[in-house]
Amino acid sequence: MATTSVATSSLLCQQADALSWSGRVTAGSANSSGSGLRKVACVARPERSAAQAGRRPAAAARCEATPAATRRNVLLGTASAVSLALAPAPLLDSALALAAPKGYAAHQDAVDRYQFYYPFGWQEVSVRGQDVVFKDVIEPLESVSVNIFPTEKTSLAEIGDINQVAQTLVEKVLTAPSQKTKLIDTRVRELDGRTYYDFEFVAQASSYTRHALGTIAIANGKFYTLTTGANERRWSRVEEKLRTVVASFVTL
Repeated sequence: MATTSVATSSLLCQQADALSWSGRVTAGSANSSGSGLRKVACVARPERSAAQAGRRPAAAARCEATPAATRRNVLLGTASAVSLALAPAPLLDSALALAAPKGYAAHQDAVDRYQFYYPFGWQEVSVRGQDVVFKDVIEPLESVSVNIFPTEKTSLAEIGDINQVAQTLVEKVLTAPSQKTKLIDTRVRELDGRTYYDFEFVAQASSYTRHALGTIAIANGKFYTLTTGANERRWSRVEEKLRTVVASFVTL
């Protein structure tokens, strides 16, 4: 057990270091007029390469002078390659949006291979260290974020049992060091042969308490973490909605 504990802590702490958690959204984000909340650094999302965006790689136009190669052929080949590079990435499941429950929108990442539902009306924002973030524009603590970290592990069991892993995440990755945390509940979810660790926790800061839910998974050589939550004072109103978000998260 000691060896497993060290491995778990090492993996998750490496995750935190790699993500530059000064911009973490899970501890609560707000604008400069927020209620004493720490301002997160929101940055423009960098353009993905053709390969990263799931597009077909552009075949390099051959420019060698051959009897059949003319200036026109080279130009046409280049134009064709550019068209391929700019072609939109197809969704893995075009029916996903139609399957979203009433009051929810769907997000699917065909490159990193995951999907989930989020409350309709939440807006996407760019936050350093996160793969995607959607948040309520009025209630800054109501948000959902997904982080992805490469791993050589092939299952969650390799990094520890659910209580151990969730506790490490809550204390060392998903909250600020100054916050008081409490792990409330954990649950193992099995779906289509894949395992998910779902957990619930609270993080108390000096001016607010955030009630949060999370889920993690390992698939496709990646460690996925989805976290959502709200201000404790609004928890009773949004709990069911946020549980739907967590339950909808799956890897593809």
